[in-house]
Amino acid sequence: MVDVKGRWALVTGGARGIGRLAALFLAERGCNIIVQSRKKTNSDSVRSEIEDLGVKCIQVEAELSDLDSVKRMLEEIDSLNLRIDIVMNNAGMQIAYRTDYLTTPAEDYTVSFLINTVAPMMICYHFVPKMKENGFGRIVNTTSGIALEPEQAGYSASKAALNKVTIDLGSKLQGSDVLINLTDPGWCRTDLGGPNAPNAPESAIPGVVVGAFVDDGKSGRIFGADRFYDKSLEEAVAVAENMNSPY
Repeated sequence: MVDVKGRWALVTGGARGIGRLAALFLAERGCNIIVQSRKKTNSDSVRSEIEDLGVKCIQVEAELSDLDSVKRMLEEIDSLNLRIDIVMNNAGMQIAYRTDYLTTPAEDYTVSFLINTVAPMMICYHFVPKMKENGFGRIVNTTSGIALEPEQAGYSASKAALNKVTIDLGSKLQGSDVLINLTDPGWCRTDLGGPNAPNAPESAIPGVVVGAFVDDGKSGRIFGADRFYDKSLEEAVAVAENMNSPY
């Protein structure tokens, strides 16, 4: 199992919800955190919580629907001269729920793909070469199990695309110590999931972070958080490392 103590992790969407829980989970184990939010001030609270755990925290901002903003964020991170070993692409957006789904506008797709597919993959492409050069890296892209709901077509299609490109990229990294996998937190009561979701955000831990700790040279899997509920991190890693297929 990977020891994250002293490493640096970038957590997108880390100011609230499941991203915040993931950032705190890593910080509790000694990992320093770069937390992304739309505005740096949005992450003031989680920064305080992280630093109270005795590790370092740096705030960055980016609007993920604006690729120039994503580029500026990555340039800012590069300017810190830190080795980024872990990337948790948690940030995402469910743009709308279209009851009259046959009137779904094109913007549902274009905005959803920018935030949920293009931005996280631009982040992956930025860090994978550096991770390969360093001989170590862990990337976890957050997906969704939503299916058979044309009411959420833009969101579900963008997450399906993220699955495809993550698994395909993972095929090029098999057997190395740079791993890229996916996680599905399930339907949780977050700002994205809404108040009627059946699961507490805490139920997604440790499932959403297990991909940062696996140490088996395998990429391209989807770690559904429900598989790991109520397990210790050590137990969760053992289950994850026994998974061979993407699903």
